[in-house]
Amino acid sequence: QVQLVESGGGLVQAGGSLRLSCVASGRAFSWYAMGWFHQAPGKEREFVAAISGSGGFTKNADSVKGRFTISRDNAKNTVYLQMNSLKPEDTAVYYCATGALLVQIPNDWAYWGQGTQVTVSS
Repeated sequence: QVQLVESGGGLVQAGGSLRLSCVASGRAFSWYAMGWFHQAPGKEREFVAAISGSGGFTKNADSVKGRFTISRDNAKNTVYLQMNSLKPEDTAVYYCATGALLVQIPNDWAYWGQGTQVTVSS
């Protein structure tokens, strides 16, 4: 059974930084892409960033380019999202997901974590 557990969310002032972590278990971690998505109240879940199994290829949403960095440590079965220069509009629940491809459509990802809340105050 695949399990994903996120951590690292919290309250931060605009311009600050947070690092989210997601630990995976239940299958060969390095074989699969990992992604981060966020969902604000009343809005649909949106793609943030994704990374290939080897870590050699990444993709970011335009809204986070230059501010967020996705990385992974396959020895620790962990994917990270380093978030810098945070803005109030980044406020959302952040979810990690695992799947076969680096795609931006949430329904194409197979497994999801429970989410971690990120709140950015102005």
